[in-house]
Amino acid sequence: MRVSVRKGLKGLLILGGLYTLTQFLRFCLPCRQPSQGAGEPVTVLVRDGWRVSADVPLVFVGGVPRSGTTLMRVMLDAHPAVRCGEETRVVPRLLGLKLGWAPEKEGVSTKVLDRAVTAFLLQIIAGHGEPAPLLCNKDPFTLKSAKYLAHLFPNSKFLLMLRDGRAAVYSMISRRVGSKRCLAVSYERLVLHPRSTLQTVLKFLGLPWHEGVLHHEEAIGRPGGVSLSKTERSTDQVMRPVNLEALTRWVGHIPPDVMADMDAIAPMLGRLGYDPRANPPNYGQPDPQVLNNTQRTSMKGSQTER
Repeated sequence: MRVSVRKGLKGLLILGGLYTLTQFLRFCLPCRQPSQGAGEPVTVLVRDGWRVSADVPLVFVGGVPRSGTTLMRVMLDAHPAVRCGEETRVVPRLLGLKLGWAPEKEGVSTKVLDRAVTAFLLQIIAGHGEPAPLLCNKDPFTLKSAKYLAHLFPNSKFLLMLRDGRAAVYSMISRRVGSKRCLAVSYERLVLHPRSTLQTVLKFLGLPWHEGVLHHEEAIGRPGGVSLSKTERSTDQVMRPVNLEALTRWVGHIPPDVMADMDAIAPMLGRLGYDPRANPPNYGQPDPQVLNNTQRTSMKGSQTER
């Protein structure tokens, strides 16, 4: 039984790491080339006279599950100019279906199909919540179709969340289970240094700084603030201020023999800047505010248990 668990864990580490690295190399690096767009911009009527066209600067947040996509989107949602909203679950499913379509064989041109998909996506993303100057979609697996989305939405930008694969795998198990258009964001850096990281993110998105992004938990449930969903598995964590609890939660839960072979099992860790032999890892020193948040969160947790 222990052997099968170890094999399964190794498999998850390899697959999760390969997927993250593949998405980074296949999209973030190639997307240096500007998209050619999809012809005349598609425009949809969302509701009450509100129209949205395909040339608006949409933002797509994605990455492997448990990589920090929910934390990123709620922090962006705390900015008054941004509206991400909850996961749709519909967007990646449609994009997945599109991969199996062969329009030319069915007598439908690629251009017609692309415009239909564009209209559908715009209606879902825009109609998913309230109007905002900058609309954002967070569905982790959406970035598997990032190149196609960049083609449909020529002014879109992409945030790819990266996280230590060991932490992402442990998080999944515990839950049972340089470009102008693409910015890779380290989950660890977002947690340790939220201010400087979000300053970089907001500058990349062309947005002014807003102090509210550092206090997303205060905007939860408020009009124009952050909405949470029961279907997003990180909801319970992002209800609290940014803290250190999840960074090294995986330490002690990976068998020693797997840790000993980590550099061979998951070589992508080193390529992404992580030390595969570090146990526990040293991600760096957190900002004072994050330390304070962690202490307050820990104290509240202790009081709740009592």
